[in-house]
Amino acid sequence: MASTTDGVLLRSKEVSTMLKQGFISDPSISPLSPSSKTLTRVSPISSPTVRSSPTLFEMMTEEQQRESREMDDKRRKSQERLSRILGEFPFVQTDDWGALGGDVKLTVSSRDGVKVVMNVHRRVLAARSGFFAEKLRHGDAHLVEICECDDVEAYLETVLLMYCEDLRRRLAREEVGKVLDLLKVSAAIKFDAGTASCLDFLEAAPWSEDEEKKVVAILGELQLNDSAFEVLERISAEPSTSATADGIFLQLMSGVLQAKDDKARREMKALISGLLKDETSHSGNKIDVSREILYNLCHRCISSLFLCLTEADAMDESRRDRGALMAEIGREADNLQWVVDIMINKKMVEDFVKLWADQKELAALHSKIPSMYRYEISKVTAQLCVAIGRGQILVSREARFSLLCTWLEALYEDFGWMKRASRSLDRKLVEDGLSQTILTLPLAQQQMILLKWFDRFLSRGDDCPNIQRAFEVWWRRTFIRQHVSENGQSQLHITVCDYPT
Repeated sequence: MASTTDGVLLRSKEVSTMLKQGFISDPSISPLSPSSKTLTRVSPISSPTVRSSPTLFEMMTEEQQRESREMDDKRRKSQERLSRILGEFPFVQTDDWGALGGDVKLTVSSRDGVKVVMNVHRRVLAARSGFFAEKLRHGDAHLVEICECDDVEAYLETVLLMYCEDLRRRLAREEVGKVLDLLKVSAAIKFDAGTASCLDFLEAAPWSEDEEKKVVAILGELQLNDSAFEVLERISAEPSTSATADGIFLQLMSGVLQAKDDKARREMKALISGLLKDETSHSGNKIDVSREILYNLCHRCISSLFLCLTEADAMDESRRDRGALMAEIGREADNLQWVVDIMINKKMVEDFVKLWADQKELAALHSKIPSMYRYEISKVTAQLCVAIGRGQILVSREARFSLLCTWLEALYEDFGWMKRASRSLDRKLVEDGLSQTILTLPLAQQQMILLKWFDRFLSRGDDCPNIQRAFEVWWRRTFIRQHVSENGQSQLHITVCDYPT
């Protein structure tokens, strides 16, 4: 009984599947004839007609139609603005200017065919514009035409300004770009009151960076001399000198280094660094932060670090908060890294490599302090190795070797803490920089450094920088790709080289 039921269910599913796939018709719609024993496939729903891609002619036609619509829309909006301006002229039902509706016909036309004709008043135009006074100096003159102007709207609005009693109030609602257009027309037609009012507006109004460029460009073109002085005072002053600039730079950067609020100090470091990098990317005459200022700050940071490490070395655990001292050391080391980064970008860091290599007394103190207090200092060494490895610093091999002799052991010791405590540390970047720096040295010095690293890495593992790439290159240089002298004999031998005493 169960098998019969299963068979019925199976056949029912097969029929349902065939109905869905279109092999047989749905009985509720079109029953099959009892005598029919052939399965007939019903055609599926026809696919929509695929439209062919437009031809080049159709594309060109559509583009022309689009441009035509845009031009029509532009003309319509321009006509609306012109109509609005003309509607504001105070000619309606009044003869306060000497003639009802105006006694001079003024025509203004542009290069693209826009033309406006209006009746204006001789008394107003001649009194307020040197240009119109010249054109209307003859009593019988009743027609003035201005052809091929750049901006018909600006001309009409400038003429409208001549009828205003309070120009400041009229301009107060305008934008900087519009006032610049009015200024150009006012200067061109010698409308002195309009020019002065536009300059007053520009002196008081805020500018965006784009507007600032336009203001400077247009005032330069118009050559208004003393009239524009107050406007340009916002962006210019007495010529700066290196001495005055150094004073400002020293004040700003010293303030950052001595900041009490860590968040504010980080934000101002990023701001100053960004501004100095932006200055580097611009050519032309400019006053930049001087080498003397940067090295002055470096010496300050090194002196502060020396005092901090001296205090840490003599510290009585019961009398001083270790956390506060650790934070102070970290802050001074971070300050030094910031200044060094600026010097790297300014290509002024070569002498600092020698200065840092000479800090043997600081390195000796460093070795007496637990890594958790001092690891930030080793970031300076890592920073220099990365720059040397990238070719950003070109110094003598004596300076490079001296740098590693003084600080490499400290970097090894602190590397584990650097990885764990510094989220921003790029381990691979440091390891690549260190590898490249070592490989710039003579082969004997490479050998000495890398054999010592080999032993340390075997004992310290992941807490030691992995510079096996440098080890591989040294190996190939020493044992595989030996350079041969002119007599055909290799001049390279395994040598022993010690740190200088």
